[in-house]
Amino acid sequence: MEQPFYNPLFPLVNFLWLFLLLAFLLIPFWRRFLLSKAREALIRQLEGKRGSRVITLIHRQESLGFFGIPIFRYINIEDSEQVLRAIRMTPPEMPIDLIVHTPGGLALASTQIANALVRHKGPVRVIVPHYAMSGGTLLALSADEIIMDPNAVLGPVDPQIGQMPAASILKVLEQKDIKDIEDQTLIMADIARKAIDQMKSYLLWLLTQNGMEEGKAERIAQELATGKYTHDYPLTVEYLKELGLNVSTDVPEEVYALMELFPQPMGSQVPSVQYIPVPYRTNHGGKP
Repeated sequence: MEQPFYNPLFPLVNFLWLFLLLAFLLIPFWRRFLLSKAREALIRQLEGKRGSRVITLIHRQESLGFFGIPIFRYINIEDSEQVLRAIRMTPPEMPIDLIVHTPGGLALASTQIANALVRHKGPVRVIVPHYAMSGGTLLALSADEIIMDPNAVLGPVDPQIGQMPAASILKVLEQKDIKDIEDQTLIMADIARKAIDQMKSYLLWLLTQNGMEEGKAERIAQELATGKYTHDYPLTVEYLKELGLNVSTDVPEEVYALMELFPQPMGSQVPSVQYIPVPYRTNHGGKP
């Protein structure tokens, strides 16, 4: 009887396939673990330098699972739970540095975090290396000091009803007779008016909690919460200083280094921005 053919390389080939499969599954977890440890080390370094509790609220476009499916992140209830837990674990007199990079998010979650920050007895500093829009701006307004990159921006905090600005819904009442407006629009306008009044009232409370004079707080609330600007309008450092907010541009270098550890996943796409990632010094001729 003829013996079946046996290739001694079969076990090696099977081992290689198993190794490749395990590597494909485990390497993303290992890379994420190393990245997390690098972030923790840099946060500890920054805490030691500033004598504070450092909390990050950084929303990048993340990759989901093994397939690199992008998901968009915003301030949500899980974020507020985590930040509130970090604040509870901080001694009352210890300063807090909250690093914020976000397009905004749920008003409820943002308000919860802002309430906890403004009630913290120690100094609270919100650091904005790039942008903090909408709910992120609400967090900045709860701080004793806002520290921003010279080119960073905040945004208006006017309420949005669905996908529409509350202030724009109210404009319909000014431009049409009541008899020409649908009932649903009238209901939305009522909600919009309440939302704007609530946000103005909340901003007034938030700003005066840190000792701001009430008249000044009312002016800022009117400027930022009533729809004077579009919701994505960038509020610059210069504008915020003109409003009378306590803004500085002394962003610690560690914050920029920390942002590098929250990379924007690119997958197979070609990056749209590329440069030699080292600081240059110029000689007298102006060449690096």
